[in-house]
Amino acid sequence: MPEGHTLHRLAKRHQKLFARRPVRVSSPQGRFADAAAVLDGRVLTRAEAHGKHLFHTFGRDEVVHVHLGLYGTFDEAELPVEPPRGQLRLRLEGDTHYADLRGPTACELLTRAEALAIRDRLGPDPLRRDFDPERVWTRISKSTSPLATLLMDQKVISGVGNVYRAELLFRHNLDPQTTGKALDRGTWDAMAADLVLLMKDGVRKGRIDTVRPEDDPRRKGFAARKDRHGGEVYVYRRAGMPCHLCGTEVRTATHQARNLFWCPTCQAS
Repeated sequence: MPEGHTLHRLAKRHQKLFARRPVRVSSPQGRFADAAAVLDGRVLTRAEAHGKHLFHTFGRDEVVHVHLGLYGTFDEAELPVEPPRGQLRLRLEGDTHYADLRGPTACELLTRAEALAIRDRLGPDPLRRDFDPERVWTRISKSTSPLATLLMDQKVISGVGNVYRAELLFRHNLDPQTTGKALDRGTWDAMAADLVLLMKDGVRKGRIDTVRPEDDPRRKGFAARKDRHGGEVYVYRRAGMPCHLCGTEVRTATHQARNLFWCPTCQAS
């Protein structure tokens, strides 16, 4: 599932390509056809992201809410448009580019109030200007759940997925099973600041890079290991491989139906 930086990159791109001008809206697949007919030719006011959710606002009260889920993609290309291929849920056409949405978990037309209700259920987003780490700390510090659970709970903090979870815990030498109540405030403050920097870097680069320059594995004779998103990582998807810092074999386990990765030496409890 795409992590928060991917959605913010999409929102920034759509804001640049389509916002503040009329947009052609269609649904070749037909599942969004009625809503597309309402929006076709309207001005896209704003495109923004909150966590793993996209919101495209048209006029004063029409908001297209998109959640890509596991299989959704939102791709773009320059005009002229090509004939629709596959199950194309939504197509946006601007002056110079068009964007195609396929396979989302959600693509729905909401009122502004309904969109706000979704956002109110989400935790603070490290990539938004209104990010409030104090609000996240309030939830974490009272919880007996492990950090591995809390960091992936979108009601606690939005936009963090499996990669950022694994890498953030490693960078702060935390056992994934450490409970929220056991985390000290100074460590959380450092984690929150680090997460903002990491995710902003992800928006800028379009990939997740978490390895500090001084920890480059090539300096220690280890082969560089990039994850499937093209970024250099410490532990994510590196099960059975040596830790960049200590050489211990990286471990993996299933945690709430997701794979968890950690170094048992660097992240000892």
